[in-house]
Amino acid sequence: MKHISYHKIIKSLKRELLKANVNLNHEVLEILKKYSSNEIVKFLVDNAEISLKSKLPLCQDTGIIEFFVELGNEVRLEKDITSILNKAVAQAYKEYYFRYSVVSDPLFERKNTFSNIPCIINLDHIPGDKLKIEFLVKGGGSENLTALKMFEPSASIDEIKEFIIEHIKLNGGKACPPLHIGIGIGGTAEKAAFLSKKALLKSFKMRNSNALYKNLEEELLKKLNELKIGFQGLGIGPTVLSVNIEYFPTHIATLPVAVSVNCYLCRKGVIEL
Repeated sequence: MKHISYHKIIKSLKRELLKANVNLNHEVLEILKKYSSNEIVKFLVDNAEISLKSKLPLCQDTGIIEFFVELGNEVRLEKDITSILNKAVAQAYKEYYFRYSVVSDPLFERKNTFSNIPCIINLDHIPGDKLKIEFLVKGGGSENLTALKMFEPSASIDEIKEFIIEHIKLNGGKACPPLHIGIGIGGTAEKAAFLSKKALLKSFKMRNSNALYKNLEEELLKKLNELKIGFQGLGIGPTVLSVNIEYFPTHIATLPVAVSVNCYLCRKGVIEL
């Protein structure tokens, strides 16, 4: 058995949560610099530089944290993983003075928990002695663009493309574009939504290993950028940074398709122990 210290996990996660909220994603920064002569883009780059130097958040919405955990069956933890992850987030958001964005009751009282917890935790038990923790910092604007449609299994590829393109056409300007688009196909309704979030963990340059899905990613990227929503919805530069697809087997009578997006900040992180 491999023992991993509770305090080591907490320390590592706090460091990554700080980095995700104050260091602009390097892939995004590379793209921004290609348009640095534009006044709007210059403001975004200046904001990133100020955030990095001051350790202040890139955006006032420091999000809700969604974790994706792979826990090896040979790993021994001092406490349960849910307690550890929530503790790390609560400590990080208090120490770094990040905005608390979580309410305890989603419908009636909507009172702030003043800790930014509980987090959303997706746990996968795997063989071996490794612990991998990935996370997304999901702001409200990007999260509100999540969509799910249950297609008939006879639906065409063109119908699915039309659903995705129309959704971004109508809503893409509301989530601080250019956007990272995650698409989940298959499984059940909740599995498709999960897959669409997991797709957002990928690098922009990663393509699906299945050639059919790879081609679909590339076609959607091209067509979505033809919408010309652009930086912050002003029509300049790319609308979409990347399109990534995750898929899973499904029931013979179903075809769920989910779409998730990240705003241009694409805040995420990972630790492996």
